[in-house]
Amino acid sequence: MTEVALEAPVELTVAAARRVAEILKTEPEGSCLRVGVDGGGCSGFTYTYNVTTERAEDDLVLEREGATVLVDQISLEYLRGCRIDFIDDLMGRMFKISNPAATASCGCGSSFAV
Repeated sequence: MTEVALEAPVELTVAAARRVAEILKTEPEGSCLRVGVDGGGCSGFTYTYNVTTERAEDDLVLEREGATVLVDQISLEYLRGCRIDFIDDLMGRMFKISNPAATASCGCGSSFAV
């Protein structure tokens, strides 16, 4: 598995890590959150979030605040330079990915184009 250097290709904020850790408390031991990219969505690609206990040898592994987030190598090409955050405001609670490579995104922020 790819170890994360001080400057990881994907940033996981403290708020996002704490929320992931909270979610994983109710999952089987060794569970991680896999963040990925799939084709589809109103802007071309959509972000995916899945709890898993399966890790691939070449996954990017982000560990922070007791949480582990995995990104597969194909998704990493679309997520490189992204910031994964967790927002809790009047509009609701959600993970938010800020993607500098995105040329367009939908209003809800769950899909994007490159």
